[in-house]
Amino acid sequence: MFRKLHHHHESEDKIRLQIELEFVQCLANPNYLNFLAQRGYFNDKSFINYLSYLKYWKRPEYSKFIKYPMCLHFLDLLQHEHFRRELTSIQCAKFIDDQILLHWHHYARKRTRLFQSVQQKISPQMALQQQQQQQQQQQQQMPSSSSATSLLVSSTQAQPFNISQSSSSSTPVMNNNNLHQGQSSLMSLTSSASSTPTNPINQINGHK
Repeated sequence: MFRKLHHHHESEDKIRLQIELEFVQCLANPNYLNFLAQRGYFNDKSFINYLSYLKYWKRPEYSKFIKYPMCLHFLDLLQHEHFRRELTSIQCAKFIDDQILLHWHHYARKRTRLFQSVQQKISPQMALQQQQQQQQQQQQQMPSSSSATSLLVSSTQAQPFNISQSSSSSTPVMNNNNLHQGQSSLMSLTSSASSTPTNPINQINGHK
């Protein structure tokens, strides 16, 4: 039961907050203020007290929900009796409406000029940053190119040494076994040369 009552009170507070937010933002319209003044609402003390109660919307925790901040300025002006009295005139309401329009035009122009000046200040800085980045990239590329050239030089210097080494390695090495084999082959050749050759004529006679 207590939870239901608590939930009911929370829903009522939320609805009341939404209604008050909508009413406070309506105060930004001077034509609506002229309507309230002509209907005599500003002569009612309870309504004036209600306007003073609505000043809590100026606090940061509530003002963040407001979409038309001009209403807070008019809420302060409505606390003065002279301003409430002047709102009964249609010309006064029209004058206020024109001033609001001019104010927003001035604000928009000032904002665009400020934005352009910021861009003009940022563009040289961006150019300097790009130049610095390019210089850093060039500095990073320089060691790699120098290392490549050093590798080429070292390879060209080492090439003759490799050739000589390969030529020396290609020459056969004479060991003792090769020497013995050479000597035995020479001895066989000499022995065959010293023996008397057979005469083919004698061989023919022998067959006869």
